[in-house]
Amino acid sequence: MPPSPRLMIGAMSGSSADGVDVALVRVEGRGTGMTAALLGRHNRPYDPILRDAICDLRARGSGTLPRIAWIVREVSIFHAAAINELMLSAGAPASQIAAIAAHGQTVFHDPPDTMQLLDPALVAAETGCPVVSDFRRADCAAGGQGAPLVPFADYCLFRHPERNRVLLNIGGIANLTYLPRGGGLDKLIALDTGPGNCISDDLARAHDPSGPGWDEGGKFAARGAAIHPLVNLMLSGNYFAQPPPKSTDGPAMIKLFSDCLIGLGRRYSPDDLLRTACVVTAETIVQAIRRFVSPFPDEIIVSGGGVRNATLMSLLRQLPHGVPLLTTDELGVPGQFKEAIAFALLGAATLDGEPANVPSTTGARRPVVLGSITPRP
Repeated sequence: MPPSPRLMIGAMSGSSADGVDVALVRVEGRGTGMTAALLGRHNRPYDPILRDAICDLRARGSGTLPRIAWIVREVSIFHAAAINELMLSAGAPASQIAAIAAHGQTVFHDPPDTMQLLDPALVAAETGCPVVSDFRRADCAAGGQGAPLVPFADYCLFRHPERNRVLLNIGGIANLTYLPRGGGLDKLIALDTGPGNCISDDLARAHDPSGPGWDEGGKFAARGAAIHPLVNLMLSGNYFAQPPPKSTDGPAMIKLFSDCLIGLGRRYSPDDLLRTACVVTAETIVQAIRRFVSPFPDEIIVSGGGVRNATLMSLLRQLPHGVPLLTTDELGVPGQFKEAIAFALLGAATLDGEPANVPSTTGARRPVVLGSITPRP
C-alpha cells in the first residue's frame, strides 16, 4: 500500500558553493509512482568567508583538519538556518516534516571516492527533524559512481508517453537525463556532460576576487570572443569521448581548461576567456547529446544556475535539428529548486525502503536504497 502523503524538505548545495536551496514538498505515492507538489522554497546564500573556504578546499584538494571541521559545522548550520526559515515562512512546524533530505556540500568527487560535507546530527538538532543524508555512498559501495542520482526524480517528474525528453541541469557541472517516450526507468540515459558553470565561476573569481563569484547574466562573456584553439583543445579531452556511465567534478574540468590554456602559451582577456568557457559548456552538452542520445530528443528542458547566463542560453538555443529549448519553470518546476525537489523525492524513497539509484546510469551492480537516516532528536 502506498504511504500516506508526507511533507519532505529537500536541501541542495551544488558544486558552485553559492548557498543552500531548500524546498518544502508534499510527496504522494511510492517508488517511481511518486508525485511532488512544491509548497515552499527558500535560498540562503553562503557568506563570502564560507564560500571562499569551500572553493579553496576544492581547488587545493586538501586542507587542515581544523579547517575542514569548521567548514562541516558552518555548512550544517547554514543548512539548518535555511530549513528553519523555510518552515517558519511556510507555516510547517518540524513535527509535520517526515524528514529533511540533504545532499551536503560536495568538496571532492572522483569515483569511487566522493565526499559531501554535512553533519546530519547537527542539522537534526537545529531543526527538530529527521535527516536523510549521504546519498552517494550506497551506490559507490555497489560498484557505482555515486552519480548521477537525480535521474530517478527526473523520471518521476518529467517522463512523457509521447515525447523524447532531455532534462539538462547546468550547475557547476552540467548533467543530462534522457527520458525516451513511454520508456521505463531502465531505458533512461544519464551522464555528466562536462563543465557547467564551474570554469566560468573560477574565471570570474580570479578576475574579480571581491565580486559575486560568477559572471552575472553572462554579461562579460557577451562582450568577449571565443578562443577557438582553446575550445578545440578542451573538446579533445578524454572525458568527453568516454561512454556513460560517467561523472566528473568541477576541479577536474577547471584543471583541464587551465592546462589547455597554458598549452597555448598566450594571455587572453577575461571577457574572451569567459566567452570561451560558455562555448565549451554548450559544445560539450551538444556533443554528449549527439553521441549518447538516440533518437534525438523532441525537447530539451533546462534547469540550474546556467539558465541565468544569457550568453550560455543563447549558445544552447543554436542546437541542431531545431529542438525546442524549454526551462523547467515553463513546466511548473522552478529551475533553481529542481534538485532540492529531486532530493526530497530521493529522501522519501529512502524512508520507504525503495531503491532510487539507476544502475544503468551509475554503473552500480544492483539497485540500492540510498542515504543514511538520522532520527528526530
